Amino acid sequence: MKQVLLLHALLLYAATGGFAAIIKVHAAANSIHQAIEQAHSGDTLLLQQGFYREHDILVSKKLTITGQGLPVIDGENKYQVFIIAADSVLIQGLQIQHIGKGSVIDMAGIKIINAKCVTIRNNRFINNTYGVYLQNSNRCYIVNNTIHSDTKGEINGGNGIHAWKCEGLGIKGNSISGHRDGIYFEFVTHSYIADNTSFENARYGLHFMFSHNDRYAQNTFMDNGAGVAVMYSRGVVMYDNAFNHNWGDASYGLLLKEITDSKIEHNRFIKNTVGIHMESTTRVDVRHNLFSENGWGVRVQASCSGSNFVENNFIGNSFDVTTNGTMMLNVFNHNYWDKYDGYDLDKNNVGDVSYYPVSVYSVITEKIPPAMILYHSLLTNIMEQVEKVMPSIIPDMLKDDQPMMKKLKL
Repeated sequence: MKQVLLLHALLLYAATGGFAAIIKVHAAANSIHQAIEQAHSGDTLLLQQGFYREHDILVSKKLTITGQGLPVIDGENKYQVFIIAADSVLIQGLQIQHIGKGSVIDMAGIKIINAKCVTIRNNRFINNTYGVYLQNSNRCYIVNNTIHSDTKGEINGGNGIHAWKCEGLGIKGNSISGHRDGIYFEFVTHSYIADNTSFENARYGLHFMFSHNDRYAQNTFMDNGAGVAVMYSRGVVMYDNAFNHNWGDASYGLLLKEITDSKIEHNRFIKNTVGIHMESTTRVDVRHNLFSENGWGVRVQASCSGSNFVENNFIGNSFDVTTNGTMMLNVFNHNYWDKYDGYDLDKNNVGDVSYYPVSVYSVITEKIPPAMILYHSLLTNIMEQVEKVMPSIIPDMLKDDQPMMKKLKL
């Protein structure tokens, strides 16, 4: 009798979703929709290799959706594919492609709305308006995905990973290219972005707006319209990233606008039009970074204050530092400047005379940009030598009183 009661209890437990089932799904009309409708919370949908023409697939229960052999889910350039509205959903091993464009709705390969603990990993997103779109969702993880689009210009495209009003996100190990912005954060807090490669995007590799207490580390931003923009944010930590070859008339490795209480450490700014461009920033620590072969290493606007540039290497830049004002409310100290021609009589590896990193010609070109055509001419060389003897143009408060004689080990 006890065995019969136990068997009855087990059958009842399974019927009510107590046991997770594995449901194989084959490519057919509405097969994913039907499988989700039949599944119970906690089940796994195993999508077999094939081509699925399905769209607006609502996932409103806790499910694992796994692809075998990289099945293709195609939006036919008209629709979006997955809409996740449940917690703890996992989607992996799929190719999601050809999402449509909407004038009212932001269409995405995967859209996560009002959910938490969702994981999107090991997928391919090809030619979608938005790759992964998160809205009001917390503790979600976007990991090891390839996200590529052929966006032409900023107006018609969306972002590779787009997050709005989220907290505790983890964006790690993704390759993102060809979108408007590779990664876009707006009102996103206490999140981290690590080990991603964001390249050949029309606008920014990474874009922050009103996003506080976030961290991004060990990413590569290369060949974008501009590398990274951090705007109207505070408490952002930028560590061990590479900003490479972000060239253009208005291009930067890193653009900072109205940010406070942040850190920029152990990064590499190589071959950008401007390594760091700063506007209205306050209390930003810039330490142990490499600025190499940029047009301008650092451009610090007069609206900036309270920032420290300490123990950085400036090597091979056309202009190491420039500003548009005469006052300087920031500190430069113990940096290495390859253009420094001072001396070190006491042999303590610190220059005995101050270094003024703003050249006279950078001041002139800041006010008269077409003057760049005369750069490296005999006239500019004469102006530089005269300015050293009789300083009159460069801001005398912008100086490094303890320049390093040897390149720093960062």
